[in-house]
Order: sequence, then C-alpha cells, then structure tokens
Amino acid sequence: MVNYMKKFFLVFLCLIPLKVYGISASSYIVMDQDSHQILAGSNINDQRLIASTTKIMTCIIAIEYGDLDKIVKVDDSVLKAYGSAIYIEVGEEIKLKDLLYGLMLRSGNDAAIMIAKAVTGNMESFVYLMNEKASSIGMKNTIFYNNHGLEENDGKGNLSTSYDMALLMSYAMKNSTFKEITGTKKRIVKTNYKTYSWTNKNKLLHSYNFITGGKTGYTEKARRTLVTSASKDNMNIVIVTLNDGNDFKDHLDLYNMVFNNYYSLLVLDKNKFHIKQNYYKNAFFKIKKDYSLVLKKQNNDKVQVKYNLLKDEKVVNNSYIGTADIYLNNKLIHQENIYISLNNKIKKESWWHKLFWWLYD
Repeated sequence: MVNYMKKFFLVFLCLIPLKVYGISASSYIVMDQDSHQILAGSNINDQRLIASTTKIMTCIIAIEYGDLDKIVKVDDSVLKAYGSAIYIEVGEEIKLKDLLYGLMLRSGNDAAIMIAKAVTGNMESFVYLMNEKASSIGMKNTIFYNNHGLEENDGKGNLSTSYDMALLMSYAMKNSTFKEITGTKKRIVKTNYKTYSWTNKNKLLHSYNFITGGKTGYTEKARRTLVTSASKDNMNIVIVTLNDGNDFKDHLDLYNMVFNNYYSLLVLDKNKFHIKQNYYKNAFFKIKKDYSLVLKKQNNDKVQVKYNLLKDEKVVNNSYIGTADIYLNNKLIHQENIYISLNNKIKKESWWHKLFWWLYD
C-alpha cells in the first residue's frame, strides 16, 4: 500500500503543469553584464546577420571618438540612406549627440551615415574603428561592413553572434553616456530646421522599470533581432535574440526566469578588501572594483577566493602585487588585480591596527 501511494504521488507531481518558456529565436543568450557569465542560451556562437543592433557599436564608437557637442551640417551623402530614418534634410544643423538619440531611439539610417561622416570623415574609416573595437573586447565572430546594419549591394551584411553582441552591450553599458541614450524613452530635439519628438522603439523600456536599454533590428534576411539590458536585485543582465519572431515576449520571459531563480553574490568588495599575510608588514592591499557573481538559488554552488601575491623587496607604492582568483565549483572564472599601498612611516603595527584586523577577520 505504501509503495502504491508513493507511485501515485509521483504520477500526480508529473501531472502538475510547469511553466516552461519556449524561445523561438534561432540563437539567444542570457548574460550577466558584469561577470559575463552565461546563464542561458542556445547556438550562442552561430554567426548570423544582426541588422540594426549594429547601431550599438555605432553609438559607442561615436561616443568614444567623437565630439558630442559638435554641430553636424547634413550634406547630400544622407540621400543614400533608405529604410528606417529620422528624416534629417540637407543643410540641417544638428548636434552629434542628438544624432545618437535618433540612431538609438528611432534606428535612423540617415543618422548613421552622418555620424560616420562627422566622426571619421567617411564610412570606411568609421567601420575600421568598429572592427578594431570588436576585436579588442573579444568579439571573435563579428565583422562589420557598415555602421547601420542594412545589407550591402553585393549582399554582404554585418555578421555576429548572440554571445558577441552580449559582450558588446555589456561593454557599452559601462559608459554613462551610452546608458543614458539607450535608456531614454522619449527625446525632443530642435535644429535650425524643425523640432523632432522621438519615442524609443524598445517596447519593453516603456512597460517595465527594470529594463535599462537596448536596440531593435530588422531586415528581410536577418529577420527580427533584439538586444536588451535590465537591472534588478543587484543583477545587471543582457539578453540577445537573433531571428526571433516573438522577441519582446521572449526577452520578458527570460528576465522573469532570471529574476525569479537567481541572486547576486558580492564576492569582492573594494571598500572592505583585506588580506591577512606576513610578508608585507606595513602595507594595505586594494582592488579597483567590486566583483559579483549571479548564482542559481537552488544550487549549492561553491565559491572560493584565493590570493596570489608576489614577494618583492623593492615593491613600489600603488603597484600591481598579485591577483584575487575567483573559483566557481573549483573552476577559475575570474582574476582581479591586487595593488599594494605602503605605509613606510609605520615600523610596527600598533595595538589598534592589530585589534582592527582581528575584529575585521
């Protein structure tokens, strides 16, 4: 009778409906923006057309290399633009920063052309910077042919992966100007010709407070592409979907999955960083930034920090002195540089310092 009841109970559990999200993207990824941990994904390294999500790279390149207060005079090169536009006119004068709002909020291909002209003088030089930046931040499966995302006349289009695009968005979101632009819901811009009112095409941004930014994209060949970012409960998350006909819903479902099932663990706190050691008697140690991990609530993940310090009798104040090595389930996942702060005036630790460190430990 007991065995019968156990079997009945197991069958009953199997019949309880579970909420399972079906993601319709050909490729997608959920990434922790800070640590680059992959929380979920499928075909994350498949190279695909990325359409107007290209403009994330266009925006960050313009911010890093351009003068955002520069007044750009629209010339006839803008007449080459087609597809989505902000409808600027030849002879119109507009700030570079306002062009970036038109680029990111309304996906203006005409804005993209004028941004390239304003920052580097031509599209070729601007695209060179885009590919250089992609290489420098680890986007190994990405190539840009233009800064707007439309396919070229020869059929070539900008190619990337969901993993690479998540790296790009994570990098860009560290820039306060980019974060401000991509997170703007509505922007009013005045030029010498007219006044514009632009509403962000990212529907999630208007409906959910935890959404912090993103970029939409579409061409007939690429289909729908979407990159978004969100912050909640000390977690900063980036989601990328490529070729996804139900992208906004998929992003929302994936964010709900993360925020319901994961938590953030502060592993290294730069304001409370301390190493107990015997070699450097009159020194303190510091790191430049905090480090957090996003962990699943139900898992018994094991997180360890191991300190590797160089032994140098001629060490210089504020110099690199080693690493804090972070292990997750015995696998090295991150190394944070450690720097030394010398106090040569103190020959011997006072009782107060000893008490402080004893209490701290």
